[in-house]
Amino acid sequence: TIDASILALQRGWAINIGGGYHHASCESGGGFCVYADIGLCIKHLRKYHGDRIKKAVIVDLDAHQGNGHERDFLNDPNTLIIDAYNHWIYPGDEKAKKAIGVDILVSNQDRDEDYINTLQRVIPKALDSFKPDFILYNAGTDCLEGDSLGRLSLTESGIIKRDELMFKWALDRKIPIVMVLSG
Repeated sequence: TIDASILALQRGWAINIGGGYHHASCESGGGFCVYADIGLCIKHLRKYHGDRIKKAVIVDLDAHQGNGHERDFLNDPNTLIIDAYNHWIYPGDEKAKKAIGVDILVSNQDRDEDYINTLQRVIPKALDSFKPDFILYNAGTDCLEGDSLGRLSLTESGIIKRDELMFKWALDRKIPIVMVLSG
């Protein structure tokens, strides 16, 4: 994830086909996530590219709450967390929820159109208001219909549209983006 983020700084975007271990914090693992690549990536960028990266946004569109990175950035005014997740499944971490700046409620009743419309209404506004220097996009696919753990109802074309929009919003604003595919 760190290498992909450096590439994103150079080229404007990158995709890491691994990573996105959003249940792991810098203190411990969780869920199926063994290390905190999201938190470590942003902290690395700030340490070694602090002249370019002060404000970061984590957009987590996995079906589960990203409680690991949320715990890592509790009370960090330079990190905005946007999390669209099924509130009725694992992990239900109330302490971590305090770090979410934009908490998007989604359910198994939301079809592609509803989900995409919600993202279009919320995410561009949040990006324009916060004005980040970097976006780390956790693009989970456990929101696919039929996934027994995510219990959401998106189709493959809905996920493709979601990902296209995330890149469009970042590139239109000239914000480097790295996409991870979630643990």
